[in-house]
This record gives sequence, structure tokens and C-alpha cells, in this order.
Amino acid sequence: MKPVDPAIQAAFDRGLAVRREVLGKEYVDQTLENADDFSWPLQEYLTAHAWGASWARPGLEKKTRSMLNLAMLTALNRATELKLHVRGALRNGVSKDELREIFLHAAVYCGAPAALESFRIAKEVFAEDGV
Repeated sequence: MKPVDPAIQAAFDRGLAVRREVLGKEYVDQTLENADDFSWPLQEYLTAHAWGASWARPGLEKKTRSMLNLAMLTALNRATELKLHVRGALRNGVSKDELREIFLHAAVYCGAPAALESFRIAKEVFAEDGV
């Protein structure tokens, strides 16, 4: 792992723990190890701010945060991130039935194409992970 800006070290450490818990230690460690001089600042920023300052806040359970992420990523139609967060949601206790309901609900507000893509991605994760 690259050196972390001392000004954000505490948030980075807090975020790293949460990020590993949600996305899996192997995935996170590989992502950080693969970061180069160009991409490391983004990894540092996301770990400290998205994970350390947002995901680590006490106001919502991780399961709820996962459910929100799934809805937002469906709205944004961000397939790669959605696939990653479907796995994270399952780790955080979101059931297949709840995933279905999130994507059905998103269909109303985000449109059928976005929901169809989310269903496709979830089924792909289920097949790959034996869910």
C-alpha cells in the first residue's frame, strides 16, 4: 500500500476497515495494490471520504447503506459498481428478495432499462457466487 496523506490517516484507516468488511478484504487489498501514482490519490480519497467519513457514520446500518447504494447505482446505471455493491449488500444482510424489491421499486423512478440491467447484474452475481 502507498503512503497515506497524514491529514486524512485516521479517516483512511476507519474507511479501510469498513471497505474491507463490505467489499471483501481480497478485493479491496488488490484494488489498493494495483493503484499506481496516477490512481492512488483517488483510492486514498474514496477510502477516507466515501468509506471513512460516510459509510463509517453511526446514523445508518450498513445494510441500509447498501440498499441505498443499489438504488442510486441503478439510477445512475453504473453496472461495474452495481455488481460490486450487490456482493457487498449480500455481505451486509440484504436478501435476494430485498434485492428484487429494490430493483422493482427503482424501475418506477429510474426506468425499465436501468432496472433490467440491475436484475441482470444481480443474477450474474448470484450465478458466480452460488447465491
